[in-house]
Amino acid sequence: MIEADLHVHSRYSFDSLLAPRNIVKTALKKGLSAIAVADHNTTKGALKTMEEATSTSLIVIPAVELETDAGHIMGLFVESGIGIQNIDEAIDEIKEQDGVAVLLHPARMHGTNLKKAANKIDVIEALNGRTRRWENLKAKDLALKFNKPVIAGSDAHLGFEIGCVRTVFEDASETLEEMRKHVIKGKRMLLGRESSHIVHALSFGIQVVKYTLRLP
Repeated sequence: MIEADLHVHSRYSFDSLLAPRNIVKTALKKGLSAIAVADHNTTKGALKTMEEATSTSLIVIPAVELETDAGHIMGLFVESGIGIQNIDEAIDEIKEQDGVAVLLHPARMHGTNLKKAANKIDVIEALNGRTRRWENLKAKDLALKFNKPVIAGSDAHLGFEIGCVRTVFEDASETLEEMRKHVIKGKRMLLGRESSHIVHALSFGIQVVKYTLRLP
């Protein structure tokens, strides 16, 4: 059994201060077997976290969160950056890298591209720790409508958020390739609950601090 938090941000995101080393330590402390580090529009944090986890049992899935013209999607198992804003082209690029395209918090999507994206996407994030409950329920309904597998992620920007939401794979093996197969087809449970809006306010404060001090 693999317990995974499939949506974590490092300091390479503009609204997080989490160092890759601390992400690894916290994930192990909380009993996670795997995490996906998906920073905004960059894979630097994922690759750094993979390096930090080399001598541990933690599986780090390289990923990226992309801000497209219709909303946010995530490329799981992607190691190269993707500088594309068109949602269709971004999904195509993820798949060209043999990645898994994930529709993130779809209730927040805008425009008329939701149906098209849901058809083309591989997986839908049906439980996001920083999304309101009614929006997560809408995501679950969307996954049922389009017959898509679902995952859960904390969307952690702060250390205590890591692992508060997790995807539990019943029969997954501890390799990246096996994890990829199970994300698409394996049996899973989604565990956890949405966080307080106070957490979001803290992240906004982090953005202000990083901008003011010109932190990377």
